[in-house]
Amino acid sequence: MSEKKRGFLGRLFSGKDKNETPEAEGLEPSAENPAVDAPASDLEPEEPGFDATPDLTEPPAEPPVAEETLFTGIGAEEALEPDLSESLSEQAEPEAEVPEAPVIPEMPAETPPAETDDKPKRSWFQKLKSGLSRSSSALTDGISSIFTKRKLDATMLEELEDVLIQADLGVDTAMAITDRLSQGRYDKEIEPEEVRSILSEEVEKVLEPVAHPLNLDTGKKPHVVLMVGVNGTGKTTTIGKLSQKLATEGKKVMLAAGDTFRAAAVEQLKIWGQRTGAEVIARDTGADAAGLAFDAMKEAKDKAVDVLLIDTAGRLQNKAELMDELEKVIRVIRKHDPEAPHTVLLTLDATTGQNALNQVEIFGKVAGVTGLVMTKLDGTARGGILVAIASKHQLPVHFIGVGEGVDDLEPFSAKDFADAIAGLA
Repeated sequence: MSEKKRGFLGRLFSGKDKNETPEAEGLEPSAENPAVDAPASDLEPEEPGFDATPDLTEPPAEPPVAEETLFTGIGAEEALEPDLSESLSEQAEPEAEVPEAPVIPEMPAETPPAETDDKPKRSWFQKLKSGLSRSSSALTDGISSIFTKRKLDATMLEELEDVLIQADLGVDTAMAITDRLSQGRYDKEIEPEEVRSILSEEVEKVLEPVAHPLNLDTGKKPHVVLMVGVNGTGKTTTIGKLSQKLATEGKKVMLAAGDTFRAAAVEQLKIWGQRTGAEVIARDTGADAAGLAFDAMKEAKDKAVDVLLIDTAGRLQNKAELMDELEKVIRVIRKHDPEAPHTVLLTLDATTGQNALNQVEIFGKVAGVTGLVMTKLDGTARGGILVAIASKHQLPVHFIGVGEGVDDLEPFSAKDFADAIAGLA
């Protein structure tokens, strides 16, 4: 053994010069140098400037793990798992976004258009009969329960009269029907079908005089249609449907969002304007309705518009304020055209029942209503209110609505309405 090797081993076993490493002596790790296999703790430098090489420090730290792996047989693989899991987690991050892709294919197909495509195939009478089904069912069920192979007497007529009044047909119409039945039929059996036939005939008699189509004077440019009615009666929707019908007829239409107190009404009218190709005159919420009507009249004249449809507010809870505003709007319109508005349409909600009669009186006095539009007949079992209104006020009924679709507003037909409410085919 050389002097260098003996000197090194001597110093090592004597405890001297512990800070010196084999590398400092120029030794290479080999089988002849058992000192390099000594534990890392014995060789760990205390001086901060000491630079230990990986070959000498790292391998001695591994034997304890290697001993465990000899007993388990899988320790070496388990020791690698943390590194593998980290790499797998890094690879899995982009895969977390994959589930977002299938969202689009899972959206339902164009099912609503497929359903609406079937609606135009039905005739207007079919839609009307379907819309009045609740009203006709209430009447026909009541009639069938009364006329069950019994001979006609005063009690049966009283029961029938109650059923007719509950359907809001009105006292006059109810009495006319019971009087008709009583003629030559006492102490005789009457089938429910015969009663429904008489019901249809009497209702048609009341409605026929008021069934008039809406004829607009095209000589007036613009022909001004003022829409009035309580909020919630479908007034703004009716304006949109009328705009569609007039545009189909080739008329140039302009809409004025005069219900400036409801932002929803203004936005709804703008949407209808986009659908029907009609220009919409609108202002910020809370703007003066009369001022808007004045501007709309000027715009309609300058642009040679055929029909100007003006929406109005319908806050009936502030009746006095509402009526004053309507009067102001009419005065402003007449500054442009003394004969305007040429048509004043009152929109009525059939679900309000007897309140609809009061609305005709209120708006008739202030706005000078010239015609009626009855909406939401499909949402009530008391659709007979239209008969009571026609009997009392004799105002023209131009349109009735039985749905939300653009085609669910049609010119009023007395016979169709009478047959539908009586449950006749």
